[in-house]
Amino acid sequence: MEKITFGVVVGTRGFFPSALAVEGRKQLIEKLEKMGFGVIIAPEGATPHGAVETSADALVYSHLFHDKKDIIDGIIVSLPNFGDELGIVETIEKAALNVPVLVHASDDRLAELDIPRRRDSFCGKLSVCNNFYQRGIKFTNTTLHTCLIESESFSADLERFSKVCRVIRGLRGSRIAAIGQRPNPFNTVRYSEKLLQDSGITVVTVDLSEIIFAAIEMGDKGSIKDKIRDIKEYGAIEKGIPEDNVEKSAKLSLAVEKWINDNNVDASAIQCWDSIQKNYGCATCLTMSMMGEAGKPSACETDVMGALSMYALFLASGEPSGFLDWNNNFDDDRDMCINIHCSNYPKSFFGGDFEIGALDILGESLGKNRCFGGLKGQVKAGPMTYLRISTDDKKGKIKAYFGEGEFTDDPVNTVGGIAVCRVPNLQVLLDYMCKNGFEHHVAMNKANIAGVLEEALGNYLNWDLYYHNKTC
Repeated sequence: MEKITFGVVVGTRGFFPSALAVEGRKQLIEKLEKMGFGVIIAPEGATPHGAVETSADALVYSHLFHDKKDIIDGIIVSLPNFGDELGIVETIEKAALNVPVLVHASDDRLAELDIPRRRDSFCGKLSVCNNFYQRGIKFTNTTLHTCLIESESFSADLERFSKVCRVIRGLRGSRIAAIGQRPNPFNTVRYSEKLLQDSGITVVTVDLSEIIFAAIEMGDKGSIKDKIRDIKEYGAIEKGIPEDNVEKSAKLSLAVEKWINDNNVDASAIQCWDSIQKNYGCATCLTMSMMGEAGKPSACETDVMGALSMYALFLASGEPSGFLDWNNNFDDDRDMCINIHCSNYPKSFFGGDFEIGALDILGESLGKNRCFGGLKGQVKAGPMTYLRISTDDKKGKIKAYFGEGEFTDDPVNTVGGIAVCRVPNLQVLLDYMCKNGFEHHVAMNKANIAGVLEEALGNYLNWDLYYHNKTC
């Protein structure tokens, strides 16, 4: 994923030791660069002590940030001493970047509270945050009210903040594709394009027939052979699958991938049930799985909000997301359930070998020869974050529930892509989903990133959130 770049503002105030600002600036730049982040900061001589105190200093920095707006993903405000809240708030306000802002303040030490070394950053941070609140500027706080720049706590804050910035940068201006129409029986996946557009998210559409005809008329034999090779290297093909079926899947993948690339699409939702099987002769799961593994999430049954959920998880973790149904209870363990799909899980979701074969349920009714492309296996055990974003058209808002759980390796004797999940207080979550009109589809990711989602989707996008683990 692309490197995150921060605009950096170091605050100071004349009553307090300016040497602390000079030292803090140097330490912060060194730390950020060592962690692999890009840094945009005015030259040291552009303002007194290379910091921001006055309105004149704020103009220097706001102009710099505005000029670099295309590459700045977030702003870090650091207070090595008390700082000047007006200079800092004017910098952020005049730059008008509308990016996440992290507020940091340095620790004092009991042995260094003499006048030359006393910081009072503890107090100054409250003043800065108060001014942000007054002016409606959203910001992120560090875990500890004050911490040393070189501390592990601040390192963790920077990593988490960088993920928040990546989610916001990725979602604002994102393009989510609806490939084909909503399958008629799936009223659950209806959504509002207008509410999405209000958050900077654009839906782009294409009729499924265009993709089918592009696959049928695929003329580049070399590309087809390369894609067939990629498929066979991706997973084990079920015995007895005709070579023609693998070729159909390869052509479909090439057609979908070309349209997605030509239209600058970040994630997609595909009409996979059941026009593609009837009118073309293969399933879409394999195509979707391979795109997801490559960082282009794709959801089933033209579930655009599901695709957006997958994409948000991918941005937060940097790892592929899966798309599942909340599907079965797990005997009498009410904190466990079985999630199943046909499936389009990315390869990295599986614990080892998995099989690529015909869809089981649709194969029975349409014929297995028309349904090649389902991935069959069980998701490997490990940590998990789940997310479902939805538009609530009646209330005119975007809402979401999310939380953390785990995949387990408990065996299940059934077909398809299987995931056994443990979620603390699952019955409370299910009750919330039922009473608030959420869909049966859910996106999952093999990482613990609920805190990133809370900050990005709630604080900066102002969506209506239910954070299950935190609430319970």
